[in-house]
Amino acid sequence: MRLDVITIFPDYLAPLDLSLIGKARRDRLIDLHVHDLRDFTHDRHRTVDDTPYGGGAGMVMRPEPWGEALDHVLAAGAADDASAAVPHLLVPGPSGVPFTQAMARRLALEPWLAFACGRYEGIDERVYDEARRHLPVTSVSLGDYVLNGGEVAVLAMVEAIARLVPGVVGNAESLVEESHEDGLLEYPVYTKPAEWRGHPVPEVLLSGHHGKVARWRRDERLRRTAERRPDMLAALGEDGLDAADHEVLRRFRAERPAVAD
Repeated sequence: MRLDVITIFPDYLAPLDLSLIGKARRDRLIDLHVHDLRDFTHDRHRTVDDTPYGGGAGMVMRPEPWGEALDHVLAAGAADDASAAVPHLLVPGPSGVPFTQAMARRLALEPWLAFACGRYEGIDERVYDEARRHLPVTSVSLGDYVLNGGEVAVLAMVEAIARLVPGVVGNAESLVEESHEDGLLEYPVYTKPAEWRGHPVPEVLLSGHHGKVARWRRDERLRRTAERRPDMLAALGEDGLDAADHEVLRRFRAERPAVAD
């Protein structure tokens, strides 16, 4: 998978040299290129922003450097791989569609992704209009909050996407029962010692009975999701749960203390 990131703070992406993503880069599973937007300016101050038309607070990123940067990304990708199509351009921002695990899985199947890290009040809208003439463009939001720029979001998205690329995570089975993979949160996990500061590991995990362990894990996922993300259970609907699941949830709700008004 090829990844291109355009930013005015290239050093912000340095953590992508660490851990599993860094190893995937060294193993050539991930081909990451970070581009400094200021390299595509032509004045001595390397200006990338200006005041907004119509007035208002803040500054807006100018279209000219963005246009040249995207042209460069397209040309560089084609030069490295003549068979390459075009990248899918992802633009982090609070007005985008929610970034989810399902989206990460879809994007992990694409051979080439590009990320545009906006700053200030955002990027001139004409950059998106022009880009859509040549490639797919999606504005993506990590959540209902505002960041200073897109770099933090790109770090999160690249990690979420790249770890799903075959070979990046050594044990592929560890990706199967994670939170959000099937509409439920992940179950609690434990390791040695069997008792720590008076807290024992649940007996069922020491039993060696695989069927009971699997049921316990499913039950814990249901309880945790009901407690922390009831919206996810609602999204699953009646058809997404079996009779045993409904019984677990009934008991969980009966055991929960009443919340005072």
